[in-house]
Amino acid sequence: MSLTNQLMIDMKLAMKGHDKTSLSVIRMLKSGLMNKKIELGHELTAAEEAQVVASQMKQQKDSLAQFIQGQRQDLVDQTKAQMAVLEKYMPQQLSADEVQQFVNQKAQELQATTKADFGRLMKAVMPELKGKADGQLVNKIVKELLK
Repeated sequence: MSLTNQLMIDMKLAMKGHDKTSLSVIRMLKSGLMNKKIELGHELTAAEEAQVVASQMKQQKDSLAQFIQGQRQDLVDQTKAQMAVLEKYMPQQLSADEVQQFVNQKAQELQATTKADFGRLMKAVMPELKGKADGQLVNKIVKELLK
């Protein structure tokens, strides 16, 4: 079942259950998917759908950090609830160990050993991990590897 179909089913359930948080997140996600579809000019693939969901999650994480910094507990709670709903639609994320193994393998393939190789290694790693792992985690692992 495609993500769009799943969102339609979940939207109906949220409406019937008067779940305003889920409903707003689903609408936001549907809007993001529609915008991406219009931008690309074709039906979205599963990978493109996952990229949209990951982008929405990143926006929520950024907002959460801002709200924590601004000491807005009401918005922190609301954002955490929205993130919990979004989590259902996120693709399965790789663990830190799996990311570490993948980065190590790519580093060996590219013979990347110094900080000067950082950009080259990131360019090789990120397209394959996009949507499967948090970019900040990948960045941290690559930096630690290339000390």
